[in-house]
Amino acid sequence: MSSPTFDRPTLYILTGPTGVGKTAYTIELAQRWQAPIISADSRQFYREMRIGTAYPTEGELAAAQHFFVGMLSIHDYYNVFMFEQDVLKLLRKLFRKHPVVIMTGGSPQYLDAVCHGVDEMPDPDPSTRQYVIKLFENNGLEALHAQLRLLDPDYADVVNPHDSKRMMRAVEVSLQTGKPYSSLLHKRQVHRDFLIEKHFLNRPRDILFDRINRRVDKMMADGLLEEARSLFPCRNLNALNTVGYRELFDYFDGLCSLEQAIADIKTHTRRYAKRQLTWFKREYEELMLLK
Repeated sequence: MSSPTFDRPTLYILTGPTGVGKTAYTIELAQRWQAPIISADSRQFYREMRIGTAYPTEGELAAAQHFFVGMLSIHDYYNVFMFEQDVLKLLRKLFRKHPVVIMTGGSPQYLDAVCHGVDEMPDPDPSTRQYVIKLFENNGLEALHAQLRLLDPDYADVVNPHDSKRMMRAVEVSLQTGKPYSSLLHKRQVHRDFLIEKHFLNRPRDILFDRINRRVDKMMADGLLEEARSLFPCRNLNALNTVGYRELFDYFDGLCSLEQAIADIKTHTRRYAKRQLTWFKREYEELMLLK
């Protein structure tokens, strides 16, 4: 890629599905453009979750200036609105010295918050919230996801089907407003005093899935089992409702074998990558890596 001239402050977003190779590609660009990197990977925010989130190595962190990596503990409260505000504040400082800042990561809601802002949603109606809670408690995730698919098929296609909190909120808002939850997202117009370029990395599907499988094997070799075991007492924290940890927690609970847990991590990671691609293809320019 040739080095463009950035005449105005530019936020260059480089995203893509998990396992595609964002870290190495982003660092190459950061060094070429002498640009800092902002992470929009919502699980790499947490310092205790290094192996299972493909946290940048010490060498990678030293190769370019990084922000929002390991800034939180799993016990800290953080949300997408706080991220939007923190990034905008940081960008005002960074653009004084850098014509371009790179933001990378695979968490669509966090990327969209910086690009479009975070919309205000209605306060929950107690009776609606109680209905949704009962639906989940009595019938489980599959029933919750099925209800969401009836109310908002677009959001049902992209939400993590294991993320009960996001699904419950989407069902709640859809029932309360009579409109699909996704139709209420990003409707307010926000002004950003910088340009935004959006790109996502991709690879042929067979190559991407092979990279994902091999990365899971490397994580296990690097000590993911031990890392997950150390976090097991905190398993109910929202930060740990994450592929790679959730499956190993099932193994620790005796619900499956270790071999099955590893196979499930690979399967669930591939499914997550497909959901990410569905999201990114809507408004990001594809950069295809052929091998």
